[in-house]
Amino acid sequence: METTELNLKINLIIFFFFLNLFPVYSVDVCNPTVCSEVGMGPEIRFPFRLKNRQPDRCGYPGFDLSCNERGQTIITLPFSGDFLVIDIDYTAQSIILYDPDFCLVKRLIDFNITNSPFRAAHQRNYTIVRCTSDDWLNYPNYQVAIRLSCRGFSSRNQAILAMPPNMYAQGKPPGCKLMSKVSVPLQLEDNFWSPMEGLLLTWSEPSCRICENQGKLCGFKSDTGSDIACSNPPSSKGLPRGAKYGIIIGVGVPGFVCLLGLISFAFGKIKVYALRRDLNSDLPTTINLQLAIATTGLNKATIDSYPKIVLGESKRLPNPNDGTCPICLSDYQPKETLRTIPECNHYYHAQCIDEWLKLNATCPLCRNTPDGSLHPCSSSTSLVSSSP
Repeated sequence: METTELNLKINLIIFFFFLNLFPVYSVDVCNPTVCSEVGMGPEIRFPFRLKNRQPDRCGYPGFDLSCNERGQTIITLPFSGDFLVIDIDYTAQSIILYDPDFCLVKRLIDFNITNSPFRAAHQRNYTIVRCTSDDWLNYPNYQVAIRLSCRGFSSRNQAILAMPPNMYAQGKPPGCKLMSKVSVPLQLEDNFWSPMEGLLLTWSEPSCRICENQGKLCGFKSDTGSDIACSNPPSSKGLPRGAKYGIIIGVGVPGFVCLLGLISFAFGKIKVYALRRDLNSDLPTTINLQLAIATTGLNKATIDSYPKIVLGESKRLPNPNDGTCPICLSDYQPKETLRTIPECNHYYHAQCIDEWLKLNATCPLCRNTPDGSLHPCSSSTSLVSSSP
């Protein structure tokens, strides 16, 4: 037995010795990657890197990303917490963020990008007001305010409004109370903010525009320092024949020797165990396997295939409901475009459900997949009714 263990140690030493002589040509861990295996979400490359998956030198300080259990790309801002990364434009050096719980207005109250490499290219100040009555509908200035709604933050008995500070200064109706004053990063200069757009931030350092415009990859020039350089993307033709032979010789031979040693060691262990075990005992052989199924959103072609209607003056739907969009909690108005999920016939604003389905492949109301593969849909379940 001692001889077998000695042979194993010798074989392991030989194995690692040959590995140093013949380096393995593996895929570069800093190459562009994504969080989702089905290609959903933005491509991740320098200056960004996947934390805990790629080395520190794969990304620039402050540009760490992570993947959640649904395969979505997450960024953590020092003073504002986690945000969902919707898009990264490497040429324009901009990033679009959204709240993972789809309640962006709540996150804006304490939004802070201090100590992060990002800045707001365009921004507009808004006053957030909470109204507990419908009196605000009679005030002209409040009729142009942006109504903000999300699950767990607003309800039918109150309205959360965002308006420019000058409108709020002209007076507020009874039942309305100031919540906060926020500065919202906008995607376009002098544009009004829409909660469905997300937050657009930009960065100036590091500057990789030259590399991006040349179709090359940006990265650190060396293993030390902060100088940036451009490099050609990895070739799709694979390794040259000589490199493949080097891999076979450098890894295959010592690997085979190590495998023989492991087999010899394993047989020795089994022999000793067989002598000691009870003759009537059975070696447990049950192995439990669990499959983890990651749910991601739907592609644009699938979403566009779902039926759309334009609401008439009567505001009647083929499948009647309470007349309110369950996502934005706004009442349906004539001439608005609605979209329905075929299997459960639940209606939403087309813009609201399109953004939802890009990130979630389930109906917001009944939580079934649009193809009806889960439990039967219950039309009485309401997203609004679960709000406080």
